[in-house]
Amino acid sequence: MRNNTNWWKYQGDSRYEKVYEQMQLLSIQDVTTDRQYKNGTIVWRLPILSDKPDTYIEYASFKSGYVRNQGVDCRSNWQCNKRKQSEPQYYPEYEWKNGYQVKTGKYYKHEVRTCELIPIEIERLEYMMKYVIKNEFIKRANTVQTGNFVPKWKHENLLGAMEAQCEDCDVKDVQVIIDGHRYKVI
Repeated sequence: MRNNTNWWKYQGDSRYEKVYEQMQLLSIQDVTTDRQYKNGTIVWRLPILSDKPDTYIEYASFKSGYVRNQGVDCRSNWQCNKRKQSEPQYYPEYEWKNGYQVKTGKYYKHEVRTCELIPIEIERLEYMMKYVIKNEFIKRANTVQTGNFVPKWKHENLLGAMEAQCEDCDVKDVQVIIDGHRYKVI
């Protein structure tokens, strides 16, 4: 493995440098192995613990055009690419006559949803960055580093129950100041 980051891969092109800068801001590591790199695969490890103990969530960009979750929490990867309707395919209808299958003249229309492949590497990386921010960082905004997740509705229910227990309490919200920046805790 290359020093846990392929920083040199992101140098020389402003689009790659912007992706690398975003990776640094979000503490995303490039954990691509030599073999994966030779095959045109790039793997990122997010600073978010998965449901599996002591493992982090990983996403990968493949030369084939796919962007996938690396399946840390489950047994298989899943595609993160946008989905689109494929062109319809038509299959003839058959019926049995005298022991043989004979076409009836009717056709079945078959449509499936397929992944929209992203053939250009930098566009895959930009898409993967947007996908990760939206579906991991924003979606898991109240996940803490230990992996504990508190859904907003559960937090509000617990807060309501605590306020009911303590009628004299006048806690509406909690704010924390870190390095001069004020943060509101849910």
